[in-house]
Amino acid sequence: MRFEAPGPVPMAVPAASNRLIALDWMRGLVMVLMMLDHASGAFNAGRIRSDGAISWTPGTSLPVDQFLTRWVTHLCAPTFVFLAGAALALSLHKRLNAGESSRSLDGFHLRRGLFIALVDPLWMSWVFLQPGQFLLQVMFALGVGMVCMVPLRRLGTPTLLGLGLFLLAGSELIRGLLETPGQPPSLPVTLLLGIGFFAQGKLIAGYALLPWLGVMCLGWVFGRSLADAREQALRRLVGWGVAALAVFVLVRGLNGYGNMLLFRDDGSLVQWLHVSKYPPSLSYAALELGLMALLLAGFWWVEARWGQVKMLEPLRVLGQTALFFYLLHVHLLEGTAAVLGVKKQLGLGATFLATGLGLVVLYPVCAWYRRYKAAHPHGWTRYV
Repeated sequence: MRFEAPGPVPMAVPAASNRLIALDWMRGLVMVLMMLDHASGAFNAGRIRSDGAISWTPGTSLPVDQFLTRWVTHLCAPTFVFLAGAALALSLHKRLNAGESSRSLDGFHLRRGLFIALVDPLWMSWVFLQPGQFLLQVMFALGVGMVCMVPLRRLGTPTLLGLGLFLLAGSELIRGLLETPGQPPSLPVTLLLGIGFFAQGKLIAGYALLPWLGVMCLGWVFGRSLADAREQALRRLVGWGVAALAVFVLVRGLNGYGNMLLFRDDGSLVQWLHVSKYPPSLSYAALELGLMALLLAGFWWVEARWGQVKMLEPLRVLGQTALFFYLLHVHLLEGTAAVLGVKKQLGLGATFLATGLGLVVLYPVCAWYRRYKAAHPHGWTRYV
């Protein structure tokens, strides 16, 4: 059973004349990677599923082509959750300045967070699992994180930054303190810090809430910085990206704490990149957030230099309809594989072909939805 779903699709920044296009491009890029990951899950018999110590046997070979196809998609979930936090902060800033009450905004974010959290057990589980099983993964973590940000947004920026870093760096320590050696962890501990099966396998906790909340806190801090001083974003992104990658090199190089027990077997590149996503380790978070920051800095530079680049318009459309895309794409891929009778029976060629065809099918649907949402900004589309 896989716990991945690239999940999280972040809350879109409300449409505006000064919308940050770079954020849309970044979301759009990871939507493409997410399609690749789930196409692999639907069609690829050789798909790598060893993204945590619980599913990894030391010494097992990691085919480079399969490993890298899976590894590039690790960027999805951290980017989704980080940009969700940033979008929430930007949305709050804009709507408060427009005169909306803080209480009204809290109510909306609570409702939307609960809606997103329910997407996993009610909509995604039946396509990933057998009837009667329920999977709590990226959408659940994202929705609960949004609910948590209602009170946490009252914290000052330094405090929120410190909390985010603590949740990422300290989750492994907290988990060790709360778990009893030789005994399976309880459901509350697993939901907060680990992954596991409960109720005879009917309930699967796939995304640890606390470290993903840490990512959202960091995204919120970034969103606040954009609201205050957008012109400094490029420099900050580069600095944060380099610092995060330095943390990754240090933690992965020491090969001890910060790797969630998924250690390097040797010094090969594949082993350096073989980090724990389930649950997210410090080395995983530092690597992916560092890469995200540098990629986003690149998009930021392109936007500042050339504005709306026509070639990147498909990424912008996907980035502005991310949750809508997410709600459709897995069902399209899994349904197609099942109808053709080739579920998990093909290889990487079929994976990339399915990715391309899936994007061709869903792109016009997403473009239509973007137009519909723009024409109905105060209806049900606020939640999707």
